[in-house]
Amino acid sequence: MSDYKWCHGPKCHKSHTQDRVRGSKGSKVLRTRKIKLTEWNRNHYFRFFCSQGCYNDFANTHIERIIAIAPRNEPLETPIDDPVKDDRGYYGRWNITERGVDTSME
Repeated sequence: MSDYKWCHGPKCHKSHTQDRVRGSKGSKVLRTRKIKLTEWNRNHYFRFFCSQGCYNDFANTHIERIIAIAPRNEPLETPIDDPVKDDRGYYGRWNITERGVDTSME
């Protein structure tokens, strides 16, 4: 298995940076960047994209198809206990103390 992957950014090969220029004099091209797979990017989306810009270009281009994989038709909810309100706050502001997440419903 190769230690490198090509960037998936749809415009990566169009960015004019010095490390993307390839070829001999007279027949130069801009090439997509290679990404070295390391321990740092092993479980991160940066193993597929060379930069945040390439990731954003990909997401903006393919967002409808990405959302179609797992659409959300209902909101997610996490049950919590009501916070305790203390009116002795600083300058008349409320001090709200959270009591934590109610795990009895799981």
